[in-house]
Amino acid sequence: MGGEASEMTSTLLRQGWIDRARADPAAAAAIAIFVLSLATLVGAWFFEYVLKLAPCPLCLMQRIPYHVIIPLSLLLAIAALVRAPRNLLLVGFAAIAIAAACSVVLGSYHAGVEWHWWAGPSDCSGPLTDLRTGGALLDQLQAVHVVRCDEAAWQFLGLSLAGYNVLISLALAIIAGIGFAAARLAHGTASRAAAS
Repeated sequence: MGGEASEMTSTLLRQGWIDRARADPAAAAAIAIFVLSLATLVGAWFFEYVLKLAPCPLCLMQRIPYHVIIPLSLLLAIAALVRAPRNLLLVGFAAIAIAAACSVVLGSYHAGVEWHWWAGPSDCSGPLTDLRTGGALLDQLQAVHVVRCDEAAWQFLGLSLAGYNVLISLALAIIAGIGFAAARLAHGTASRAAAS
């Protein structure tokens, strides 16, 4: 019995992580979620810091789910590759799907504000400096740059960044669902094999 476990461990160590990800759909789903969500956040930073498109408060709010999804998907990928308990993977994929669904809701709300389907939040005005610091009030007010939530700063093929966030978040939720199903199926298969 000990020889079989040692041989299995040796085989797992010889396999590359790409080969192991191919063999385990849950690991592949977690890696895909990690790469897609990281690329999305890096893209948002590219638009902000390279193209100088300042984000509005709703844009910044839409990034919050990615700060949950990115580290969680990385941990899930590692957990799947080292054959962690499937219940852990199920909970992780469920959490990612919930975070992605929240991102879909936030992105849909923001896109609706941009299309003027409904009013946006009143705080979609730029940061206001402390007016008690001295200096001319008019100079301080003229220095305030308002980033509006109801105007799309960039569009491609008729979709704004909020619209693309909805599509990407839907894809993340679907991939998380596939990972959940794969982990559940593997858990069911392992349970049946142990019972035999």
